[in-house]
Amino acid sequence: MLTFIGLGNPGAEYERTRHNVGRMIVVAFARTHSFPDFEKDPKANALVSVGKVEKTKIRLVLPETFMNKSGNTVRALALKSPNVVLVHDDSDILFTGTKLSFGKRSAGHRGVESVTKALGTIEYVRLRIGIQKKKRMPAETLVLKKFTPKEMLEVKKIIKHAVGALTCLATNSLERAMSEYNR
Repeated sequence: MLTFIGLGNPGAEYERTRHNVGRMIVVAFARTHSFPDFEKDPKANALVSVGKVEKTKIRLVLPETFMNKSGNTVRALALKSPNVVLVHDDSDILFTGTKLSFGKRSAGHRGVESVTKALGTIEYVRLRIGIQKKKRMPAETLVLKKFTPKEMLEVKKIIKHAVGALTCLATNSLERAMSEYNR
């Protein structure tokens, strides 16, 4: 079973922020593939939905912790690194860019650091979504900014592209998904 984890912060005040784009993508993946509604897993402090894409069983996880504590959910679910796909924002990639990667360090992303610590390795897949503006901003300033209405038009395209990447990953291979969806 693969586990797709959409990083973000819970609560209405964080909706549509750059830090929550990973969560937005995992929710869109669930809708696209008609997964059951997310249910609260109190032990893991997360919302979870399990379904299939073709023959691949997939667990979707939305940690209900704040970003920096996402590893607590990973630990509670006893997830193993080869089957984890982390979906998250990346302030080192320009807005609209996406990149599947494997075995990369966190580059200071605290949510990724938390998950890496819980897994005990960097050997897992990440779908990194670019949120950086052309006029570079420090990550601390950028991540909690809400997308503008104009940017939300682009976010919808990014989400569709990212859902395609996750679908390809689930039905093919990491190499194929990387060659088709990294941009």
